[in-house]
Amino acid sequence: MLLTTKIPLGYIFRNTKKDIFFIFCVALVAVVAYRFYDIANIPPNITGLVGTSISLVIAFKLSQSYDRWWEARKIWGAIVNDSRTLVLQLRSFTNGKEPEIVNRMAERQIAWCYALGQSLRKLAPLEGIDGFLSSDELKSIGSHKNVPLGLLDFHSQDISTLHGSKNINDYQQMQLDDTIVRLCESMGKAERIKNTVFPTTYRLFLRWFIYIFVILLSITLAETDGYGDIPLLLLITIPFFLLEKTAYYLQDPFENRPTDIPVTLIANTIQTNLRQLVGQMEVSDQKAHEDFYVM
Repeated sequence: MLLTTKIPLGYIFRNTKKDIFFIFCVALVAVVAYRFYDIANIPPNITGLVGTSISLVIAFKLSQSYDRWWEARKIWGAIVNDSRTLVLQLRSFTNGKEPEIVNRMAERQIAWCYALGQSLRKLAPLEGIDGFLSSDELKSIGSHKNVPLGLLDFHSQDISTLHGSKNINDYQQMQLDDTIVRLCESMGKAERIKNTVFPTTYRLFLRWFIYIFVILLSITLAETDGYGDIPLLLLITIPFFLLEKTAYYLQDPFENRPTDIPVTLIANTIQTNLRQLVGQMEVSDQKAHEDFYVM
């Protein structure tokens, strides 16, 4: 997730250098064609109408992309709440009778958060979670295609064990099961966002229209004396590409990019909270942000 600190120009340039090169080439061609081949000029009102239409389309796409990004952030906010609720319920319902199971489920819940974030980013879900699981659980979970789902299944087995040993009653088991269900729902919602492709034709057609606008505007500005039309064209059209790029990155919040939802940072926060709830002094070390984004 991008922070409020100053975003380096290098990051912006890396994402727009191809577009800047395209605009520069189009402007150069338009100037040469207008001055040496006497092509007809395009009235500014036509170019302005095209630019206004594209602006409305970009604004709509940006809004839709941000809604998708914000939905993903709300899902992970619910994961934070339900992770804390799960451990609070376990401690309250067992009343200190089964500290081993409570600690094991707290550590497993931390592993679940890290594994889900890794899975959504198409990274190795088991990477970095071996310190939160027992050797038997780690060996068993390795055969699961969906590692976070397998970890929730371990939760359900421990809840059944607590109920079978009369450490929790029927009502408390239902409460814990409801929390597991909410975690599973949040996982499914995040996976839906990850696996639902934003219509590719939307971006394709929009970029074509922006290219057409750049060409029309370059011809309109070609009658400008000197070569001031080239920087003017860059100044006018670069915001279109920047906003389109922003919408493109926001529409996929789990792509392991700086614009992602900071799932690793959120999991790190959950790790600190849960370990403190079960009375462990060892908490995660949250380092100060030294970059313009967090993951």
